[in-house]
Amino acid sequence: MGAELRRFGLIRNSFEDDPAMGPALSRILLEEVAAGRRGPTARVARTGAAVAFGRRDCVSPGYGAARRAGLDLGYPGIERLSGGRATAYGEGVVVLALTVPDPYPARGTGERFRFAADLTRDALLRLGVDARIGEIPGEYCPGEFSVSASGRSKLAGIGQRMVKGAAHVGVVVTASGSDRLASVLGPVYRALELPLDPATIGSVEAETGKCTGSDLIDALVNSLGRRAELIPEEISAVTLERAGSVADGFRSPP
Repeated sequence: MGAELRRFGLIRNSFEDDPAMGPALSRILLEEVAAGRRGPTARVARTGAAVAFGRRDCVSPGYGAARRAGLDLGYPGIERLSGGRATAYGEGVVVLALTVPDPYPARGTGERFRFAADLTRDALLRLGVDARIGEIPGEYCPGEFSVSASGRSKLAGIGQRMVKGAAHVGVVVTASGSDRLASVLGPVYRALELPLDPATIGSVEAETGKCTGSDLIDALVNSLGRRAELIPEEISAVTLERAGSVADGFRSPP
């Protein structure tokens, strides 16, 4: 993922009032790219309040208690298209989703992770953060390609989903509100019986003194734009309808 991808369609649809529509749309875009009905696509979006659970969380004995813990704090559960363990979405969280065609997607897993981590680090550096790539002890949803501030607090996590003919890379970045996210993820991780150091939950705002979701979106779009041509796109009514038809499948049971 790099030299051969010189152009992305850029979509800015957000679903703050219905967070399950985010992964639902990502799934439909993945299907459309895999089928050759669209080219490489990037979606950058704000998120609504939710706890986003990974596949391993959903089969954990503590899943029910974790869902209830989030819901009690006003963060309903959704299920992620990509990624490992639970993370929290909210007003200060931004998602960048890259969907690319690839006849052999498993071969490019590492390259896509590096591409996404590098562009995220670049965006955060330009916002004034000492951004570094790599897992930090005690972080939520731990991963080799997490992006942190000075190796202390996690600002971004990256996950992937592959199907025959295409791959989806999801980047979740926190602009602000890390204290609130920590208050939500604490009881969720306890219910899942997973380790978590709340001090590792960071935000760009905590590092620089100021960062809005709009600031972060601009930085991510500019960073991607330095690597590829971006063509603004509007999602068709048909694609939105398809996403709506599968959104319930991404809502955690009550």
